[in-house]
Amino acid sequence: MSRVMTDLSCFKQPNTTLSGALPDKRQVAASFSRAAASYDSVAELQRAVGSELLARLPPPLNPSRWLDLGSGTGYFSRALAEHFTQSEGLALDIAEGMLRHARPSGGAQHFVAGDAERLPLVDQSCGLIFSSLAVQWCADFAAVLSEARRVLQPGGVLAFASLCVGTLYELRESWQAVDGLVHVNHFRPLDDYQQLCAASGLRVRSLEVQPHVLHYPDVRSLTHELKALGAHNLNPGRPGGLTGRARILGLIDAYEHFRQSEGLPATYQVVYAVLEKP
Repeated sequence: MSRVMTDLSCFKQPNTTLSGALPDKRQVAASFSRAAASYDSVAELQRAVGSELLARLPPPLNPSRWLDLGSGTGYFSRALAEHFTQSEGLALDIAEGMLRHARPSGGAQHFVAGDAERLPLVDQSCGLIFSSLAVQWCADFAAVLSEARRVLQPGGVLAFASLCVGTLYELRESWQAVDGLVHVNHFRPLDDYQQLCAASGLRVRSLEVQPHVLHYPDVRSLTHELKALGAHNLNPGRPGGLTGRARILGLIDAYEHFRQSEGLPATYQVVYAVLEKP
C-alpha cells in the first residue's frame, strides 16, 4: 500500500468530543447528517460554487497533502483527488453522517470527524485547505482562519467559498411580510470576511462576492431543496412547531412579488477567497 494510505503523522491525538461546541453547531451537524442521502440530488448551487472555487486555485499549486474542509458527501474530495493525483487527501466534516455517506466513494485517503475551529491536525501539515460552502456555519470565523494558518505549510493556500448577508433575501423578506419572525439563516456581512481575513496573518490574494441566482417553479420547490440540503433554518430562536397553513399561504403570496420569467428567484451571495500563508 502506498505511503499516503498509512501516513497518520498529520493527525493530533484524537479528541472524540467537540467540547465547548455551540449547541447550534451540533444542530448543524445533525441536520447535515440527516440530509446526506438526499444532498447530491439537489446540490446544483454547491457544485457550481465548488467548481468556481477550484478554478480560482492559483497555479502552480501541487500540495503534498490537501484538506477538504466541510467535505460533505465528498463530491469535491473526489474532484481534488483527480486534480492532484500525487497528493494525499483528507476529508473533514463535523457531520458524521456525511462522512459515512462519502467514505465508500473514496477521493480522500482519510475521512475525519472534526471542527473547523479546532482542527485535529498538527502544525504545518497541509499545502492546501479547500472549503466550499461550509465556513458560513462557523460562529468563530477568526478561529477558523487561525487554525488554517497553523495547519498550512509556508506557501500553502486556503481557498474558501462562503455565504454572506443578502443570501436568500427574497425568502427572508417574504417571511417578514407574513409574521416578522426569523425563518432564514443568518450570515455574516462581507465586511467581516474582509476584516478578519486581513487580520489573519495570511496574505489575501483575492476576496470578492459574486451572486448566484437559482430559479424555482414555486415556493415548495425551494423550501424542499433547502431541507434536502440540510440548510433550512438553523438559527437559535427560530419559530418552533409546524408552520401553519395560513402562514404558508401568506409566504406563497408574498414571494410571488419576486417572480421573474424564469421562475421564483433565490439569490445566494457567495464570497470567494484565496489566501496564502507567507
